[in-house]
Amino acid sequence: MEGMPKTWYVWKENTMNLITMVTQLGEGMVITVEIFFLTLLFSLPLGLFVSFGRMSKRFLLRTLMKIYISVMRGTPLMLQLIVVYFSPYYVFGIKISASYRFTAVILAFALNYAAYFAEIYRGGIESMPIGQYEAAQVLGYNKVQTFCKIILPQVVKRILPAVTNETITLVKDTSLAFALAVVEMFTAAKQIAAKETTILPLMAAGVFYYLFNLLVAVFMEYLEKKMNYYR
Repeated sequence: MEGMPKTWYVWKENTMNLITMVTQLGEGMVITVEIFFLTLLFSLPLGLFVSFGRMSKRFLLRTLMKIYISVMRGTPLMLQLIVVYFSPYYVFGIKISASYRFTAVILAFALNYAAYFAEIYRGGIESMPIGQYEAAQVLGYNKVQTFCKIILPQVVKRILPAVTNETITLVKDTSLAFALAVVEMFTAAKQIAAKETTILPLMAAGVFYYLFNLLVAVFMEYLEKKMNYYR
């Protein structure tokens, strides 16, 4: 019985430390989620336009898109983050503000993932049988109607597994934002772990990434099942 008050004090202190840690991790989690959704918001449509350029009959446009995709896929994302952040100063002499860090992260991530999505789109579009286009022409559809109403829905169904892989990779790549001193989930966990000399925050961050990716995988699987009528 004499040990109860001390045990209670230790338990209460540990509980308060845990609450503080979860709060700090939660702030980083918000940044991670923002990076994730904003990257998808910009990179998915941009990737589609890049794929059109990549498949263009115009040599110059096709070559430029090939170079863009090659550079984005052939250099580290961390290097791209640094280049996007410091380019305004070294190229145009524009003073860089701290608020630009998050913008630079989103810009670099969107440009990088657009290149990957562009090749996924291209693979899906080029895999469509020529008969689909001929049937649409017989029905009197123009090129835009053919693509939007017939080709694109089937392409989305075909590329969902590849898009899912890239999306899951994106969740983990958000940790690279630390290169520009943006405190996302993993950076917050490292800071807390260094301060408290414990790996518990890192373990908590690992659980978050796993659950986040699990939700992404479940959602994408749901989309695949909803689009099964395109078989």
